Parts: sequence; structure tokens; C-alpha cells
Amino acid sequence: MTDEFEALRPMLLGLAYRMLGSMWDAEDVVQEAYVRWLRTDRAEVREPRAFLATVVSRLALNQLRSARVTRESYPGSWLPEPVATDTAGPLDTAELRDTLSYATLHLMERLTPPERAVFVLRDAFEMPYEQIAEVVGASAATCRQTHRRALGHLAAARKRGRPSREEHERLLTRFLDAAAGGDLAALKDLLSADVTAWSDGGGKVRAALRPIVGFDKVAAFVLGLTRRHEISWTRIVDANGRPAVRLASGDREQLVLADIHDGRIHALYTVLSPDKLQRVG
Repeated sequence: MTDEFEALRPMLLGLAYRMLGSMWDAEDVVQEAYVRWLRTDRAEVREPRAFLATVVSRLALNQLRSARVTRESYPGSWLPEPVATDTAGPLDTAELRDTLSYATLHLMERLTPPERAVFVLRDAFEMPYEQIAEVVGASAATCRQTHRRALGHLAAARKRGRPSREEHERLLTRFLDAAAGGDLAALKDLLSADVTAWSDGGGKVRAALRPIVGFDKVAAFVLGLTRRHEISWTRIVDANGRPAVRLASGDREQLVLADIHDGRIHALYTVLSPDKLQRVG
């Protein structure tokens, strides 16, 4: 039974992580599923993958409902915990890759827990509506409606024209060079007019408490930071399926991720919370 579970663990972790946005919580959920698996009469399980995916999904949904309350009182913006790409399970389909992306995970925070569960289970893991209904405690017809509603919430913000990995890394590196050099003209070529910057210090590291919106404000914020805190080193890392930059500025380490499409950076995510920097780089 243990070998069977361990073979499925990467998939189950990827499922729980997409639903929760936290690998810490995902690992707890998967471990609880393992305990339940050991107590299960194997003769009653026809398909271990479907059975365990249902168990993990139910546990994650319960965890997500309680986590929403905690995140509402979070000091500043709550950002998902970034992870090294190879720790988040298989990426065999475009949907699995898309739902792992940091921008998509951040967008999923807009969804209610049932919407998020239905979206992840249907889009990323292609679970039948009848099985999803068992997870969320609703009819298959209701789950279809919930899925359409979730897609509607995400459609306006999920962009096309995303760059290759090489182009993504090149634009992100150019952005850092422009910021470090105080090059406002270069930043104007890289940032969209409606760019938004989020920072997450977790209450442990000083960070902007609210999103900063618009090129002028974001550029001023970035240039102000680099003037006060010189970047001492940078390293390209692979996070959530895309290149990101791990760096040290002053006495702080941070991870900078970006949502890039149509040749410009439309969102910047800076994770400074030490608790959320342990799984990348």
C-alpha cells in the first residue's frame, strides 16, 4: 500500500498545492491522506488514483475554507508560496502547466473555495463532474455551472501571447538591470501602462502593504528601492514553471516573479517572507 501511495504522491502534492497555494499546507493534506489510506480496506478501492485524488481534494477544500479566514487578516498582500517547478508534480499537459503558473495561482485567490476546487479538478486534472460533485458536495450540474463561473472570473485576466522561457528570462533580467541602473526609459519599454506590483513580507519583513498600480507609481517604487538597497547578487531559478529571480537587496533576500505577455511585464510579485522562500533556489 505504501509503494502505491508513494507512486501517486507527486500528483497528489501538485493537486493540493494548486488548490491551496501553499506547499506547507499541501504536504500536511497529503500526509493526512496517507494516514487515511493506511486505514482503508484496499478491497473496497477500485481505482487508487481516483480514490486518493478525491480524499486529497476534500481535505484541501476544508483547509482552503479555513485558510481564507486567516488570509483576510494577513499583514499586507497574501501571495502564494512559490515552489521549484520539479516539486509540484507532473506537468504533462498545458492545463497542468498553466494552473501551476504563479500568475494563475494568484488569480485563483479571487475564486471562492468551491470555485477554485472545481476549476483545478476539472481544468488541471480532468476529473469528471460526477466525481467533482462528491468532493464539493453538490450535483454534477451545479459543478458545471460553478466551473463556468470560475472561468468567467479568470477569463479577463488570463492572457495569451505568453513568451517562451528564454524570452521570459530575458525580459525579467532586463527589468532588473534597468532597476539597478536607475534607467527609467528602459523600464518604460518593459512595463505595461497598467502594471501592478504586489509584495508579501508576511509581517516579518517590511513590504508594501497594498498593490501598487500603474507604470509611474511602480517605476518610482522600484527605483526608490534600488537606490536605498543595492542589489548584491542575483540568481535565475525555476519557479512555478517559469524563470524567476532570487536576489539579495540590502540585508533581505527575495524572489521576484513576473506575469509577462505581449512583450511587457503586466504584474510583478515580490516574495520577501522568509517562510515562503524555502522551496525555491
